[in-house]
Amino acid sequence: MSSASSTPPWNVQRLPRADGRVFLVTGGNAGIGYFVAEQLSATGATVVLGSRNPAKAEVAMASIHARVAGARVRAVRLDLADLSSLPSAVESLGVECLDAVVHNAGVALDDPPRRETGDGHELMFGTNHLGHFALTRWLMPLLSAAPAARVVTMGSFAAKSERLDLDDLQSRKDYRPKRTYGRSKLAQMYFGVELDRRLRAAGSTVASVVVHPGGALDSLTPSRPPVHVRTAGAGLSAAPAALVLQGKHAGAWPAVRAVLDPAVRGGQLWGPRVFGLRGVPRREPVWNHLADPSVAARLWDTSCALTGVDPGAIRHSEARPTGERRDGDDRP
Repeated sequence: MSSASSTPPWNVQRLPRADGRVFLVTGGNAGIGYFVAEQLSATGATVVLGSRNPAKAEVAMASIHARVAGARVRAVRLDLADLSSLPSAVESLGVECLDAVVHNAGVALDDPPRRETGDGHELMFGTNHLGHFALTRWLMPLLSAAPAARVVTMGSFAAKSERLDLDDLQSRKDYRPKRTYGRSKLAQMYFGVELDRRLRAAGSTVASVVVHPGGALDSLTPSRPPVHVRTAGAGLSAAPAALVLQGKHAGAWPAVRAVLDPAVRGGQLWGPRVFGLRGVPRREPVWNHLADPSVAARLWDTSCALTGVDPGAIRHSEARPTGERRDGDDRP
């Protein structure tokens, strides 16, 4: 990879080409994930939307095709709350290697009662963290087969003020939806940092990068009907918030840069430039609590036990020679 000093300044409006590469975006049918997919599709790459709702995925693909000429975009059914479905979902990708996955999909509940996945895990922790944790295990052979793949984990600025309760990761003792959501995103971010440590120790060519979108509001997000429609009234009422926050199209920028920029390295944290809330993406110091390897290791071991898989168990036999690939495979 080129050094940061030998590459031009990053421009969110002029992304580098990525023809022949394949990217998977979980939750790519709505919200920040939609804009990650739309922006990546403009680079010439094949973008796969991972979505549990095929009808919404079709709508999102139609929107991308309407805005990006020649977009190579397709979808796979992906339900992160159903761990047993993940191997077949990965198989349905129909590619021999994967250049990047953006772990974006998430569930956010505002009100009680506490809910569980079919596997018996608290819904937000089970989907946002455990689902992506297990998905990475099944994607690893495809990622290892790419020349320099990236796992990009979408965290949350809300996680900065949270701390994990390692004795109550599933909020069985004390369930408060907003806090449980923040902790589920924090668990994701710990996973992204720890994954990179383990990949480096294994000598893998795959890198893991953690990003967050800052303060991204629907009311500051440009319309993409029918995926997202912003009314004139909502735009006017949100105008003061635009001084410190941004829309979801801008919230996508750190993830897009983490996928595409050769200057980005594994183990880094990227977010918006202005107070971590808005603006173009920049590298920021890994938060102090996020850099605690003992917490990350305990979370990893618990996640392995809960999912029955270990994403960090890299086996050289899983990696195919990089010549064995279908560049830009865009089969329906």
